[in-house]
This record gives sequence, structure tokens and C-alpha cells, in this order.
Amino acid sequence: MGLRRFGSFGLGLIMLTLVLEPVVAEEKIKFGLSTDYYGKYIWRGQNINDKSVLQPAVSASAYGFTGSIWGNLDLTNKNNNPGEFSEFDYTLDYSATVPDANWLNFSAGTIYYRFPNTVFKPTTEIYGGLSLNVPLSPSFKWYRDVDEVKGSYFQFGLGHTFEKIIEVNEKCYCGLQLGASVGWANSAYNNGYFGVDDGHFNDLTLSAGLCTQLYSWMVRPSVNYSTMLSNAIREATDKSDNLWMGVGISTSF
Repeated sequence: MGLRRFGSFGLGLIMLTLVLEPVVAEEKIKFGLSTDYYGKYIWRGQNINDKSVLQPAVSASAYGFTGSIWGNLDLTNKNNNPGEFSEFDYTLDYSATVPDANWLNFSAGTIYYRFPNTVFKPTTEIYGGLSLNVPLSPSFKWYRDVDEVKGSYFQFGLGHTFEKIIEVNEKCYCGLQLGASVGWANSAYNNGYFGVDDGHFNDLTLSAGLCTQLYSWMVRPSVNYSTMLSNAIREATDKSDNLWMGVGISTSF
């Protein structure tokens, strides 16, 4: 793929280290690496690429802060970018448990979206969210575009993991991870992305993954389905129903 295509990842990793450098002396930075292959690239119900993609990511975490860089590499010429990155997302997140309420977690952060090799302009979102440490792990997240779109997207999620349904030893086992989410967006968001001047429940997404721990590596094959819920949004999208599969591999150190 060449050094040029991975230049942004190298630069981003240096930036993450510099951001977290003040806490290095007090807490060791934890790094993460992952790569996911998917038959399609679906984002909030939108079919961004109907063909194969590779999505690598790097992250660095300390004291509840996590900085990450995620990329989307088009593997076919579906979007006229075969073998090229079409997106980089730069995220800075802070997540923690609410003091004296270990059943409630919160997160806040920002995402900068950049789209090389495309006609799309970069944009920035800020977000905040809550999740409950109770059965089905209900969660809520609010994303606000403060740049190009200037609209809001709200995501409501449920999920459950059946841990160690198969166990070889303490370092080799697998579990079943199930998830579901519904997205609602306001008029500004829907107008920016779909040309629809109204707030709607946009998408429903379902996922099932087999999380397989192999010593220090996690391998996760998955199957996913999404559908656009609003008739107005469905009419504004080419492919409103999508079924896709993928497999990811990740590690941390």
C-alpha cells in the first residue's frame, strides 16, 4: 500500500503520544491496534461503499482519555478509489464512571472527519453519552456536527455479551456479542445528508459477533443488518436495506 497511504497514521500516532505525554510519568499509556475487513461500509444506515473495505485503527489511552485514528481503505473501484483511503477519523474521547454511581458511565469527545481522494469537505462533530451497567447495557449518545452540517444525530443502543460460551483455557475462549441501535436525527442533520427538511428516526442497526480471544489477540467475525426507518429518508437513499459481514482482529499493549 505504500508509505504515502500510511503517512497519516504515522503522523496521527505521534500526535496521540504528544497529547497524552503529560500523563506518561504517572500512568503507562495503553496502545491499541486493530484492522477490520467488511463486505460493505455502512455508516448510520448509509451505504458509503457497497463493496469490500479495510478499516485499520490505532489508539492510545491513559487516565480515561483515548486518542484514536481510524481509516477506511476502499479495496475496489466502486467509488473510483481502489487501494486508496477515502476517510480518516481523528477522535479524542474521555470516558469514566460517575463518582458514587458505578452503574452509570459517561463519555464526551470530538471527532474530526477527513475525506482524502474524494470531493467531500472535512467536518467536525462533538459528542456526549451515557451508558448503564445493567442488563442489556442501554446507552444513549448525542453527536453534534459543528462544521459543515451543523445538525444533531442521537443514537440509542442495547447490547449483551454471552461470555466464554466456549473455553479452551484462560487465554483462549470465545463469546457471543449482540447489539442493536436506533438513530434519530434533527432537521438540520437530515437536510445536510439527505435533503430532507424534518427530524426522523433514521436507521435501525443489528449486529452479532463471535468474539474469539487467542492469547493477546481478539478475532471477531460478525454479521450486520441495517435499514432506514423513515420513508422520506428511504426515498433519499439508493440502498436503504443492507446486510453485510466482516471480520476484525485487534490487540492492545
